[in-house]
Amino acid sequence: MTTFERVKKLADSQKISIVELEEKLGFGKNSLYRWKTSAPASDKLQKVADYFNVSTDYLLGRTTKNVNNELEDDRFGSNLINHFRLNTANLDTEDIEELEEELKEYTEFLIERAKKKKRN
Repeated sequence: MTTFERVKKLADSQKISIVELEEKLGFGKNSLYRWKTSAPASDKLQKVADYFNVSTDYLLGRTTKNVNNELEDDRFGSNLINHFRLNTANLDTEDIEELEEELKEYTEFLIERAKKKKRN
C-alpha cells in the first residue's frame, strides 16, 4: 500500500475527502494526489500524521496498523508499539498485532488501576 493509499484510507475512515484534507491542512490543490508518484516532503508527511494521530512510519508503510479497529477503538491516541519505541524489525505481522493487543490490555489495566486509586 502506498503512502497516498494509506492517507486515503484514513480520510475515508473519517468521512472526509482528500480535497477537504488538503484544505484543512493548508496544502495546495492536488498536493496529496502527487504522493501517488512522488515521495512526500517530511513536513507535510508530519502534518498528515499529526492530523490522523498516526506515526509517519505508519504512513510510509514501515509499521502495520489495523486502521479500522484502531481509529474506532484507539483510546491511547497512537500506535502503542511506536509509543513504547519497540523494535519490531524481526517480527512478522501476526506477532506485531499480538504484541500491540497485549500492550493495549496492559495500558487499559494501568488506567483502571489509576482510576481506582483516585477514587480511594
